Amino acid sequence: MEKFFKLKFYGTNVRTEVVAGFTTFFTMAYILIVNPNILGNTGLDKGALFLATVFASAIGTLVMGLFANVPYALAPGMGLNAFFTFVVVFGLGFTPYEALGMVFICGIINILITVTRIRKHIVKSIPLSLQHAIGGGIGLFIAFIGLNDARMLLLAPFNEYGTGYTELLAFKTAPQVLFIIGLVLCVVLMAKKVKGAMLIAIILTTLIGIPMGVVNISGASVNPTAIGDAFAALGNVFGKAVTDGLPSLFSNASRLPVVLTTIFAFSLSDTFDTIGTFIGTGRRSGIFSKEDEYALENGKGFSSRMDKALFADSIATSVGAILGTSNTTTYIESAAGIEEGGRTGLTAVVVAVLFLVSIVAAPFVGMVPAQATGPILVIVGILMASSFADINWSDFSEAVPAFFAASMMAFSYNITVGIAWAFISYTLIKIVTGKFKEVHPILLVATILFLANFVLAAI
Repeated sequence: MEKFFKLKFYGTNVRTEVVAGFTTFFTMAYILIVNPNILGNTGLDKGALFLATVFASAIGTLVMGLFANVPYALAPGMGLNAFFTFVVVFGLGFTPYEALGMVFICGIINILITVTRIRKHIVKSIPLSLQHAIGGGIGLFIAFIGLNDARMLLLAPFNEYGTGYTELLAFKTAPQVLFIIGLVLCVVLMAKKVKGAMLIAIILTTLIGIPMGVVNISGASVNPTAIGDAFAALGNVFGKAVTDGLPSLFSNASRLPVVLTTIFAFSLSDTFDTIGTFIGTGRRSGIFSKEDEYALENGKGFSSRMDKALFADSIATSVGAILGTSNTTTYIESAAGIEEGGRTGLTAVVVAVLFLVSIVAAPFVGMVPAQATGPILVIVGILMASSFADINWSDFSEAVPAFFAASMMAFSYNITVGIAWAFISYTLIKIVTGKFKEVHPILLVATILFLANFVLAAI
């Protein structure tokens, strides 16, 4: 074990790595409950989604640990699962199997651009201010979904004269009261830096919801065949994703621009989530060398450890799609284990094993209400909103596209629309100010695709 993971070289030991693994797992284990709840809105079986979440997380994390030898854990990404459900399936009208096909293609693209080092050029093409704005905007979008999914908001539709309203429904019914309780619990636990705060908040909120009549205990099946049924449903999702998802994506030429821009949006979010996590945690801990960081920030490629980590992340996305879940990506919650001293892939291996052990919790997933998971989405939104601090708001040419990236995601309830407005406004400002040369060709192509998509939608 010492020889394989090079524990002494990285200044760690088995005990430290195991503790770090447990810390990371309990910090991010909420995804086992939240992901099936979000993706389950598409009609996919929640039992199958639970298993898909488990296996995608375990496989991706195991590859990260054994291949890249870094202490990062992977799971279906928050924000990306919301994009999958509420934008791609509900908004754009794709079936969940077609959406899985797009995620699979996204993974293949990410593998190719990682191996060929095209990813560095994609990263360089997006202005830093827009990268931060997209991250913060997705945070607002996630928080809005959390409030809406828990029935905390009443959204009255706007008519042609513009009349309509959004009303906060707090404290009117038992479910809303339970949501407030869950939010307070999570805020307190997070503020006190309790390990596994999100998971603890979900469990406590669910338990409190039982005497309140919000939680349906009958939803927790103790039937020994429940896990077997979930496995059967998982196989069914896999079959339909292969036979119905990928082939139908390109059967209608009129949908091709939408398909391509959606895949681009998946890949863009996945790429920046991963890069941001590696940079944010690697600099303080020294997991990646200074050469890695310099190369990453200056678009000069990656040295071997970083290369392998990016490759592992890309592999996980495609594997997750095959299993039946949205983009599997590197989790920022890995920082919890890193803070505990995790420095090698042994930490990731421990997390992967714990994900597999968690299969026994499958029968109880169905009883967790949206009022218990909604507060988690709000908290994740708060954490992601920290990206706004890195935007130069005093520069109007930077502030306008950044504002559109963030605001239009939440206002339009559509992440792709936010990115499109940001790219289009950024390109327009550079053109009118005589700075067109600052627009990277890749960004220009993406802008043209977004404009074409708007035109086709209008027609």
